[in-house]
Amino acid sequence: MELEQTVTVQCPYCAQTFEVLVDCSVEHQEYIEDCEVCCRPVSLVIDVAEDGSVSVQTRGEDV
Repeated sequence: MELEQTVTVQCPYCAQTFEVLVDCSVEHQEYIEDCEVCCRPVSLVIDVAEDGSVSVQTRGEDV
């Protein structure tokens, strides 16, 4: 299993995609990262399965 993985996500505001680096050693993470395109804060909910697959959900502050 990789220790870090780059995942492409979509901004809930401008709909553009950007990449986030996920620490795969942590099963569940929640944090805010600014969109690289429109600079608005995006809430990221990240889950890493036992097989190493990564699931990322994005939400804006207004949701």
